[in-house]
Amino acid sequence: MVPGGEKVSWSFMFLLAGAAAQTIRYRFGSTCAVRGSTVILPCCFTPLKSFSPGGREIPLRIVRVLWCKNHEICQGTTPSVYDSNSTAREPRFHYLGNMEANCTLQIRDVKMEDQGTFRFRMEADNSAGHFTNRTGVNISVADVIKMEIKSSSNKSEVSRGQTVSLQCTTSTCTFTHLEVTWRKDGHALPGNGSALRLGPLTAKDSGNYSCALTRNMETQSEPFSLQVEEEEEEEEEEESNLPLAAAVTFGVLLVVTTLILFIFIFKRKQTAAGSPNIMGGETEMKTDHIYSSVLPPLPQETGSQKQEVEAEEISYASVQFKQSKLDRKAGEESDPTIYSSVASRG
Repeated sequence: MVPGGEKVSWSFMFLLAGAAAQTIRYRFGSTCAVRGSTVILPCCFTPLKSFSPGGREIPLRIVRVLWCKNHEICQGTTPSVYDSNSTAREPRFHYLGNMEANCTLQIRDVKMEDQGTFRFRMEADNSAGHFTNRTGVNISVADVIKMEIKSSSNKSEVSRGQTVSLQCTTSTCTFTHLEVTWRKDGHALPGNGSALRLGPLTAKDSGNYSCALTRNMETQSEPFSLQVEEEEEEEEEEESNLPLAAAVTFGVLLVVTTLILFIFIFKRKQTAAGSPNIMGGETEMKTDHIYSSVLPPLPQETGSQKQEVEAEEISYASVQFKQSKLDRKAGEESDPTIYSSVASRG
């Protein structure tokens, strides 16, 4: 009897060691949800890899996973909200895990009857690997509640270029909503997450934002006003630049006008200097006239030829000018005509 008793004792110890080696962990022990929302129960597990009855190691493999409500061990005929071996599954309960380590459960369109404690159970190909965490996760459901918007910024007025995150939540409980409808100035925005990220901000992002659970529009929040200071900054910048722009424009026009006027006056002076004086419709030429008689040097001659040359040494030229029709005043300058006689002697 003793040897048999020792065998049973060793087997029991191996089972205890196996039970101690396998674990199921819930991220939190309780949470809350609003009717019509979506809630996630994060979960992870570590299955027993093997057991050794009679000193012989036998590997284990998980073949079934379950989630049940308000039952301590989810065993036997206990109703389950999810059973991997069953094809008749409630569509609102979606298993996000696997058969190895992840046991997360998602509950969509939460109803009032979903309030209670949910537990996870794993089953192996040998009963030595079956395990349920009896702690579970307690869910409380709120029927009618207004959502709230919390901003990552401490103020509703933000600067251009910033990034702001708006979170749709409640004041009574903290949970993750996956199906949220966002609106801006009454118009629906794309996306259905519980967080709305805006940025880099421009003036177009200014407006009143609201959120509500997609399946329960009674939860719509009060409007959250977001104002981007871009327009005011641009107006102030434009106003401050107006005097400078006007001064620069005036200076350029003044320089161009002065340059054009200077060129015009300079050309007028050049034209006046090169043109004859016009008086009384007739042209008066003020040109100095020089008349000369130049005789080339003569070869030396003798006798009568020399006397003839000497007689012809002086030659006079007379020029008469017709008086201008204009009456000239007395004391006018004398005729600048110069008479000259040049004689060249041998």
